[in-house]
Amino acid sequence: MTPPGSAIHDLASRLRRLPPSCGPVRLIGVDGHAGSGKTTFARHLAAALDDAPVLHLDDIATHEELFAWTGRLLRQVIEPLLRGEAARYRPYDWTARTFGAARELPAAPVVLVEGVGAGRRALRPFLAGLLWMELPHEDAWTRGRRRDGQTQSEFWAEWVRAECRHFAEDPSRPFADLLVRQCQEGYEVLLGPVETAGPDHFMTQGDGPSAMC
Repeated sequence: MTPPGSAIHDLASRLRRLPPSCGPVRLIGVDGHAGSGKTTFARHLAAALDDAPVLHLDDIATHEELFAWTGRLLRQVIEPLLRGEAARYRPYDWTARTFGAARELPAAPVVLVEGVGAGRRALRPFLAGLLWMELPHEDAWTRGRRRDGQTQSEFWAEWVRAECRHFAEDPSRPFADLLVRQCQEGYEVLLGPVETAGPDHFMTQGDGPSAMC
């Protein structure tokens, strides 16, 4: 039986061997539906990567720009990393509804970008790899609503509509190199649609539990 943590450590070793994709950085996207476990998984993966930096897209998005944050991310994060410089961005405070003090993101050998939309079309040219959290959208949203409580029900209704529109226009899962499934203990990492494309592939872009809203 595979030890619970071995999949993440094997994945970390694989990611370290990838060629740099954004200046000197191997930028790894962790995408999936809201509530699918991206943040927790990214935390475990970062630890296996010797505390690799993690950029949370919740710090880049805002109430008014749930998905219209590409330009800000490119200016504040991608462009400095391409030059081999530390990025500086101002994380959004979802309670105060304003941007906070500047935070630094170093140009480390591996940097994780986690959040809904991490595999969007505009970012894929800068990614060394794209991971998709393989959890059906309804299950993910149920988990997210339970986590955030009744006070966020109105926000969640708006979010679900926005997420469906986003993935309909700019899907990530068909371009994932690897699929990540959370198990009772640890994670399972499977080849994604990109790696399995061919006459004998086991998933197509329209297959799988997370393909559509």
